[in-house]
Amino acid sequence: MNLLAIDYGEKRTGVAACDENELICYPVCSIFEEEEALLVKKIGKIVLEKNTNMLVVGVAVNMNGSFGEKALKCIEFAKALKNTLKLPVALWDERQTTLLASKYLITSNTKKRKKKNIIDRVAATIILESFIAYKNNNNKIKLV
Repeated sequence: MNLLAIDYGEKRTGVAACDENELICYPVCSIFEEEEALLVKKIGKIVLEKNTNMLVVGVAVNMNGSFGEKALKCIEFAKALKNTLKLPVALWDERQTTLLASKYLITSNTKKRKKKNIIDRVAATIILESFIAYKNNNNKIKLV
């Protein structure tokens, strides 16, 4: 299945994809767009290019498991994607993915200026990797 993961942000949104066998996940791009409708449209172009069957949207759940304002924005964005692109959209807990992405980039000696521009797509890749691992071991996936 061709999956696309989204690390939604109000200014920058990271996108990652995988091969059709779901073995290799890779960063696609970071989209610098604040207007939701334009962001959905840009993601729609990527969906067509990658022949995507399903989207995975990271939800910024609080460390205590509650849903704050940011998580609710992620869920609303996921609904907008589903309604516009007519694809199944799964929600995925993205707690600490940006922190983990930052650690990966520090380990790889990525320069600070470059790190800011790629951290969201690396976080999206982590979201997708963890989603696939879960999906392969469980039958229950929460869709929007």
